[in-house]
Amino acid sequence: MKEVEAKENLRFKIRHSAAHVMAEAVLNLFPGTKVGIGPPTNDGFYYDFDCSEAFTAEHLKKIEKEMKRIIKSQKKFSGVSVSRKIAREKFKDQKYKLEIIDGIPEEEEITIWNHETWEDICRGGHVESTNQIPAFKLLDVAGAYWRGNEKNPMLQRIYGTAWESKDALKSYLSKLEEAAKRDHRKLGTSLELFYFDPMAPSMPFFYPKGAKLLNLLMDYMRQKYQYYEYQEVMTPQIFDSKLWDLSGHSEHFKENMFFTETENRTMGLKPMNCPAHYLIFRSQLHSYRDLPVRLADFGRLHRNERSGVSHGLTRVKSFSQDDAHIFCRFDQIEDEIKAFLSLLEEIYQDFGFEEPLYHLSLRPKERSGTDQVWDESEKIMKKILDNSNKKYLVQEGEGAFYGPKIDVMIPDAIGREWQLGTVQLDFFAAKKFKLNYFSNESQKQEPIVIHRAIFGSLERFLGILIEHYGGAFPFWLSPTQYILIPISENQFSYCDKVNKELSKFGLRGNVDKTSDRLNAKIRKAQLNKTPLMIICGDKEVDSDSLTIRFRDGENVSNIKTNALNILNNDPIKIKDDETLLKLLKP
Repeated sequence: MKEVEAKENLRFKIRHSAAHVMAEAVLNLFPGTKVGIGPPTNDGFYYDFDCSEAFTAEHLKKIEKEMKRIIKSQKKFSGVSVSRKIAREKFKDQKYKLEIIDGIPEEEEITIWNHETWEDICRGGHVESTNQIPAFKLLDVAGAYWRGNEKNPMLQRIYGTAWESKDALKSYLSKLEEAAKRDHRKLGTSLELFYFDPMAPSMPFFYPKGAKLLNLLMDYMRQKYQYYEYQEVMTPQIFDSKLWDLSGHSEHFKENMFFTETENRTMGLKPMNCPAHYLIFRSQLHSYRDLPVRLADFGRLHRNERSGVSHGLTRVKSFSQDDAHIFCRFDQIEDEIKAFLSLLEEIYQDFGFEEPLYHLSLRPKERSGTDQVWDESEKIMKKILDNSNKKYLVQEGEGAFYGPKIDVMIPDAIGREWQLGTVQLDFFAAKKFKLNYFSNESQKQEPIVIHRAIFGSLERFLGILIEHYGGAFPFWLSPTQYILIPISENQFSYCDKVNKELSKFGLRGNVDKTSDRLNAKIRKAQLNKTPLMIICGDKEVDSDSLTIRFRDGENVSNIKTNALNILNNDPIKIKDDETLLKLLKP
């Protein structure tokens, strides 16, 4: 783990330094440009510019060339603390920098870092010299409001990436190229899964195949809920604003909510399910014997995300979650979290996500509850992760104000990490919402609330799955598992008969009765990434059999229709086309 941290620290310094070099290159090439901020990111860096000229791909090439010149000059990085007066004098022609300086608290020192020919307001974290930036590439330019506020000027943000070696850069660029092919926004259109309409900004419309996928995900999760003893509930989508005042959403989340007026009452669409589940729990009496109570909900949620942060399905305004809340006694916390993590890993394995990484987030400065409760709860979280030999990172001060949490990162098929699952302890909700149960001594006690999710937003999870599989879903998850392809109209009735039989087996598919030629039908099925292309000609009709073509192009002939019934026995185990072929190949 120390080696990983050392490598990430080196990459941070390289990328931070590259951002400074890029800013100098832009100012050299475009005098008069105003600069905003330029931080390193997980995979690279960016810098925001206020320039009269719109940057193009050709401009990026020129900027890269200038950056290489600066890097070769071996300029040394160094930092110094300065007074506010000196800082303002140095950046008197840079209005965004002056705004940054004015925003620095009086008691906090101001530091300036330079590489001899350029300087910036900066906390530091750089390589020693510009020539220690071994490999970089400028990637794109996009619009970005200053400080993320749409009321501020629109700046031009140049994105780049930088690595510790040319091989690492090459590997990353290859990953980007593969990621572009798997972009769920493109595949969502070509596979007819979903689309967006200006009439409902950032709210997806799902075509039949996309809706089928979402329903398959919910059906799958419901089976898991039954085994792990969760109870599904349904709650309203709109509540009196008094609920959001009580929960704190009105104070801390109002800008991300939708409100309306009715009968002189302000109502708010729910952005999350927690308060509704508190109301359900509070509506009934509970004994200590009843606990834990596990409430699950697929209710639709709405959040007023700014259009600038929306990105396909990964961040939308209307969505559903596999949201659940566990109400338990303090002595049940450990068993409940262990059971949840077991469920989580079981589910991720079914989707081909291996070796999740856990982030344990501990108490923040501003928090509810006593230190004693935090000590014990953090001890429990650490114990669970340690005893299960899970890989995890500790994030000091990153817990929720109401309790510590574990966030789960999963790598997809091309190595990108996504934050999906979460489990959070909450010592705050019970007191605020007057939640209680009767102890074995008939005394009212406050339950601990555990917030947990595995998919997170179903829409976002679907977007991740599309990219993880490259649109070629495993057989059990494919919205269309087969397509029957008659060679001519003479086989239409035979295909209809087979289609009915396969439907009785619980398989999903249809008959392609278009006037297209055979090769065109096969090509269309391949583009739709259909697992089974069942070809029917006179030979198949005469022998009452099927010829099956798989996605990899392999054909298997003389298959009886009944042979396909095996595919519905335990479909989740059919995780790849190789398994599918083995089951059907004589």
